[in-house]
Amino acid sequence: MNLQNKNIGKIGEDFACKFLQGNGYKILDRNVTSHWSEIDIVAKKGRSLHFVEVKTRTGKKFGKPYEAVGYYKIRSLYRSVNLYLLKNKLKEYKLSLDVISIVLNDNLIIDEIKHYENVPKGVYKI
Repeated sequence: MNLQNKNIGKIGEDFACKFLQGNGYKILDRNVTSHWSEIDIVAKKGRSLHFVEVKTRTGKKFGKPYEAVGYYKIRSLYRSVNLYLLKNKLKEYKLSLDVISIVLNDNLIIDEIKHYENVPKGVYKI
């Protein structure tokens, strides 16, 4: 991943955190890495823990950001989520794997932001 893509990803994650906080979520962790993948954001709302994958693009010429979250990405995220839960001894929460899709304009300002909650694990047979 080149430096420009990393910077755009960081900008997107910052926007996603502000978006979540504005909608009543408390950010617990960011950029949690494991052997399988990185969880961009761990957030809490009520009795639910949300593990959020953020995808950011400048423009739509390469497709919508959320389209980059496929079977293998979801499988590795679920593995990382399970490890996070074990390490932090978290048991009494409802769990949700979410995707936040962000499209930025040329000035790196949000053109579109969408939050997809509870990406269905069963659809991907993980």
